[in-house]
Amino acid sequence: MSDDGSTSSDESTALEIDADDHDGSLYRILSSAVVPRPIAWVSTRSEDGVDNLAPYSFFTVASVDPPIVLFAPVDGAEGLKDTPRNARDTGEFVVNLVTEDLAEAMNETSATLPPGESEFDHADLERADSAAVAPPRVAGAKAAFECTLHDLVDVGGSTLVLGEVRHVHLAESVTTDGKIDVTEVEAVGRLAGSLYTRTTDRFSLERPP
Repeated sequence: MSDDGSTSSDESTALEIDADDHDGSLYRILSSAVVPRPIAWVSTRSEDGVDNLAPYSFFTVASVDPPIVLFAPVDGAEGLKDTPRNARDTGEFVVNLVTEDLAEAMNETSATLPPGESEFDHADLERADSAAVAPPRVAGAKAAFECTLHDLVDVGGSTLVLGEVRHVHLAESVTTDGKIDVTEVEAVGRLAGSLYTRTTDRFSLERPP
């Protein structure tokens, strides 16, 4: 409401949604408004030795001490998808950074493949050996976090997968003086539908005291 008591056009035309009465899922609304989202490109290895690779945009850092990252796959029709199931069964996974040069390949790994077929092979991606865990990392990834499973938490129709970072791989191209240089990290963020965003348009704000 403005100073003179009138209602702004944004307020008068606002869409109000009661989650309890809403018909259907809030997925589209949440995924369109909570943007941009970083992408966890997660590689795992099944107990049968098949290397799995899939992107998840419900992803963030949960803790710094200990270093914990989490991603939240939506469960499939028959329960856990390959990635969280492999993480549960083997206790290991790798989170690979998606940069613009890898965006097309990342998208290819979101395809639904037959059991036993690896997304690495489907997207023609080179594997690189990890240092602390068995699943490979994406060879071209500028950063990769090798993790051991910290916990699985069921939340509605999703499963939070929390992993403790055991080893970090950083390409020389994203480091300056031995530290990661965010101005060199051309990461890709998820929006909604088929839309993504770049992180090359940056600005700075000084934090107030």
